[in-house]
Amino acid sequence: MTLRDSFSRPISNLRLSLTPKCNLSCIYCHREGENASEGPLSAAEIAEVLRVAAGFGIRSVKFTGGEPLLRPDLIEIVKSVPAGMESSLTTNGTLLAGLAADLKQAGLRRVNVSIDSLDPATYRKIAGTDRLSDVLEGIDAALATGLTPVKLNMVVLKGINDHEVDDFLKYVRGNRDLVLQLIELMNFNDCDHHGDLNGLETSLASRSKQIITRRMHHRKKYCLDGAEVEVVRPLHNTEFCAFCNRLRLTSDGKLKPCLLRTDNHVDIRGKSGKELEDLFIEAVRRREPFYT
Repeated sequence: MTLRDSFSRPISNLRLSLTPKCNLSCIYCHREGENASEGPLSAAEIAEVLRVAAGFGIRSVKFTGGEPLLRPDLIEIVKSVPAGMESSLTTNGTLLAGLAADLKQAGLRRVNVSIDSLDPATYRKIAGTDRLSDVLEGIDAALATGLTPVKLNMVVLKGINDHEVDDFLKYVRGNRDLVLQLIELMNFNDCDHHGDLNGLETSLASRSKQIITRRMHHRKKYCLDGAEVEVVRPLHNTEFCAFCNRLRLTSDGKLKPCLLRTDNHVDIRGKSGKELEDLFIEAVRRREPFYT
């Protein structure tokens, strides 16, 4: 059975937060609206969620946080991903160098690394700590172990790092295993540094030799002289909503039908089997585009 909401959008992807904890203090962090009041789901509970998701034809899972590499049972969790379901992970990269090989061996397919500056002082200003060298080592380890393509997530912050886009393009240029993702700042806290993504995307389009529209998210990939870059714009974006194929699960066990809402969650903690299946169906029933 394939899950499909009332707007004919199929659900093929699960984004699963493993912990609200993080070892950075980024100035814009929103934790996808999560306000966990209980501890995170156990590895056994996560395995049951993944089993049910696979039964509904969900083909991929992305592990997120907080910082998922803080979970001591992360390798066990990755190993529990059902056969035929692709697993990936979004990390700040600070702990990745020491875990990349084990994650690859456990079955992880690839990683996204959040990195908002290549300048140590700017990185420290955004992240609250000086860990840039650890992140760069983590990216190198991911490349070396084949956790590819490595997607670099850069949140564009006006007046802070928006001048570094070309530096990031130089960093990924010539390496087909590196992709730059420029991400729109979300409105979940008081960080008021929204970059001009309209102007940025226009500039990228004018400089690109090829522009590819991705089938899954229907967003554009710009190819500039050996560098690949995507622009992720969830705000005021009807296409983002129209092509959304994700369910999200908070670390404390709430199915989240929409990234931009916190008032329609479905609590699945402690549920399994048919009861859990019914709650997946209920979460999909609650899905509707935030922007139409």
